[in-house]
Amino acid sequence: MAVKAGVLGATGYAGNEVVRLLSGHPDIELTYLSSETYKGKSVASVYPSLSGIFDMHYQPLDIPAIAEACDLVFIAMPNGEAMKMVPHFLSAGIKVVDLGADFRFKDHALYEEWYGIKHLSPALCKQAVYGLTEINRGQLVGTSLTANPGCYPTSVLLPVIALVRLGLIDPAGLVIDAKSGVSGGGRTLNLARHYCEANDSISAYKVGAHRHTPEIEANILEAAGCECTITFTPHLAPMTRGILSTIYAETEAKSEDEVLSALANFYKESRFIRLRSAGDYPSTGSVCGSNYCDIGVKVDRRTGRMIILSVIDNLVKGAAGQAVQNMNLMLGLPENTGLAIAPLYP
Repeated sequence: MAVKAGVLGATGYAGNEVVRLLSGHPDIELTYLSSETYKGKSVASVYPSLSGIFDMHYQPLDIPAIAEACDLVFIAMPNGEAMKMVPHFLSAGIKVVDLGADFRFKDHALYEEWYGIKHLSPALCKQAVYGLTEINRGQLVGTSLTANPGCYPTSVLLPVIALVRLGLIDPAGLVIDAKSGVSGGGRTLNLARHYCEANDSISAYKVGAHRHTPEIEANILEAAGCECTITFTPHLAPMTRGILSTIYAETEAKSEDEVLSALANFYKESRFIRLRSAGDYPSTGSVCGSNYCDIGVKVDRRTGRMIILSVIDNLVKGAAGQAVQNMNLMLGLPENTGLAIAPLYP
C-alpha cells in the first residue's frame, strides 16, 4: 500500500521539486499540497510543467486535515513555521521531513542566535536526525523527524566530513568559497535576484555572516569530533541551478590518487557520490536536475593544502532530492527509490 504524503509549502521551488520527484516515486501517493498564496488553484495553473501529471489543487494549511490525509509530510516553508506544526504531527504518528532550519541544530540557542527566532519546540531539536544521508544513514532508518540540511552545508560537509574522518585534512581554518544559482534564494521576488541585477554578474553576499556557517561548523564537530572555525563566503552566480563549493584545507596527503582511493572506500556504499579522477574537476552542469554530488580534489604540495571541489544541484541534492532520499530511509525503502534520474545535459 502506498504511503500517503503531503508537501506543505508546495509552490516554492524546493516544495515543487519535492512534488516533481514524488511524481515518479512508486511507493508514494501525494494526498495534500498546501499553499497559502495559491490555495484553490490547480497545480498545472501554477506549474505548467506538471500539467497532466497531477490533477490536484493546492489547499490551505489545515493541520487537522493534513493529519487525516497523510502518513508523512515534507515541510518546505519559511524558518519558524515547522516548529509550530511538528509537535502536532508527531503526536498523531505522522513522520516529518523539514526542509527548513528549525531542527538542524541540537543546541536551539545556536538557532536562536543566528536566525533571530525564539524556538518553540526546543526539546525536539535533540530528537531530530540531521539528514545528511550518506553520513547519518544509520540514524535515519525508522526515525520520525528529519532535519534536511541546507544546500551549501550539503555541498561542503559531504567531502569535508569524510576527509576529516580519514585524517586527510585539518579541519582548523577551513576556507570555503561557494557559488550558487539564483534559485537558491527561493521564488519570492527580490531585487538582487531580478534578471537585470543577476545576469552577467557574480556577487558575494552575507560575507562572514551567512546562517549556514554555524550549521557547517556544528556538523563537523558532531560527525568528526573536531572543533573548527571556518571562513565561508557565498556568491550569487548568474545561473538557475547549482552549487560549486571550493574548499581549502591544510593536508599532509601526497597525491590525489591517495585521497581519491580513500574517499572511494569511504563512500563505496553511496551511489549518489561520484568522484572525479585526478586532474579532472566537476562542474555544476554535470549534476543538474539530479541527486548526485560530484567531488574532485587537488593536492597542492607547494602550499601544503588540499583544494576540494564539490558540486550539487541546490534544489535536488541540496534540498528536495536529499529530502526524498531521507524519506526512503525513514520508511525502510531503498534510499535511491524514485531518485535514479540521470542529470540533464546540456
